[in-house]
Amino acid sequence: MADTAHIGVVGGGAWGTALACLARRAGREVTLWSRDPAISAAIAAERANPVYLAGIPLDAGIKAAASLAQLGACDVLLLVCPAQAVRELAQRLPGDSPVVICAKGIESATGLLMPEVFEQVQPGRRVALLSGPSFAEEAVRGLPTAVSIATSNPALGERLATGLAAGAFRPYWSHDVLGVALGGAVKNVLAIAAGIVEGRGLGHNAAAALVTRGFAEMARLGQAIGAELETMTGLSGLGDLVLTCHGPLSRNRSLGLALGKGATLADYMHGRRQVVEGEATAPAVLARARRHGIEMPICAAVDAILHGGADLDATIRGLLARPLRREGE
Repeated sequence: MADTAHIGVVGGGAWGTALACLARRAGREVTLWSRDPAISAAIAAERANPVYLAGIPLDAGIKAAASLAQLGACDVLLLVCPAQAVRELAQRLPGDSPVVICAKGIESATGLLMPEVFEQVQPGRRVALLSGPSFAEEAVRGLPTAVSIATSNPALGERLATGLAAGAFRPYWSHDVLGVALGGAVKNVLAIAAGIVEGRGLGHNAAAALVTRGFAEMARLGQAIGAELETMTGLSGLGDLVLTCHGPLSRNRSLGLALGKGATLADYMHGRRQVVEGEATAPAVLARARRHGIEMPICAAVDAILHGGADLDATIRGLLARPLRREGE
């Protein structure tokens, strides 16, 4: 497709590198820019990203850009960065081509979802959001992966899905931009809770209850912001929640697992380069929920443990002592 012939990837982490590989397999010309010059140099010289996707050879057709300006002629830009960096990078994006946000989270300072942040920075620019259950390591190995691409422009959504589809990588398009954005943000907070359940040895019953009641929190907030229930139960909602809560490659689950076994947040983060999105998203999602009068006790418990110095066992007892109520209330 001519209008997706050249894909620019902004971000040289694991997911950005994986998406560059997938776009190349889909037959697109690909240029990747990394904030870290060493990663760009490694991609150019070694055809590899030894920091974030070690052991995965990169196609020679993936070009490494020395500056963002080199992506100005691309037909589509994939913005693949931590959620808290979206505003800053959005201000620097060259050209006027459509942008696909591939970050999952809520901006800490404003409580805005990623498409809302982008609209503030670049009002009127065509934008889409890619989210869903997708570990970079599995997608780049060619294992079956399905994601959502959400945009208010159906024709753009179909073009992007077709342009990025490669082998077992299957994008589905959606018009529910805020719903897709919300699912990708809240699931990271809930995955920390799921890791705590596992690390504390609370059992499979508790794990199933956590996912179910956590999804209820996600769906309540989704309905409050106008998201569709179909989106909440789809790939970017329930699908991503299940993967992130139970998949062994989930950084958010791994943080919770460490906390459940007695580590502190500082212990876990020491020496790590990759961002654990749920850590910053927890207080932001609660701030958003308060604006809509929505109660999210599991997310609140995660935030209290991460940022409020709450005792882990006392917090769990507090959740279990909450008043009984009708399911769905």
